[in-house]
Amino acid sequence: MRDRFRKLTALLAALLLCYGVAAIGGLLGARSGARWYADLEKPPWTPPAWVFGPVWMVLYGMMAAAVWLVWLQRRRRRAAPIVAFGVQLALNAAWTPLFFGLGRVDLALIDIVLLLPALAVTVWLFFRHRAVAGLLLVPYLLWAGFAAALNFAIWRLNA
Repeated sequence: MRDRFRKLTALLAALLLCYGVAAIGGLLGARSGARWYADLEKPPWTPPAWVFGPVWMVLYGMMAAAVWLVWLQRRRRRAAPIVAFGVQLALNAAWTPLFFGLGRVDLALIDIVLLLPALAVTVWLFFRHRAVAGLLLVPYLLWAGFAAALNFAIWRLNA
């Protein structure tokens, strides 16, 4: 029973961490930047604005499940993947305030260019510990790559 409680507590902590980053991003940027974003010139392959919220909600849930699976590993084996996860999560958290809050498409582009290799390392480390944990992060890596391409295109169109 104690082990179940520990696992459930860890899962709740992972969910709170990941969705907390999403909430902070929303508070620090997405709401204030929605009108500004609507006025930007965007490439024709830009998804409608309503797509981003549901996609990120699913991705944050998958991120939480992935980090939870790694957290359940023995302490000495989980340190590097957890640190890598924290680094990529911090870069993820910085993007929305940079792009929407400050309207700094250029700084957001630098941030996401740093996020991609940090995330790729995290996926690789997670894969080494638990294949399903790595697989859970692959859609996030693909979406972040798409977001980087979109960020770049918006920067070029509006520079």
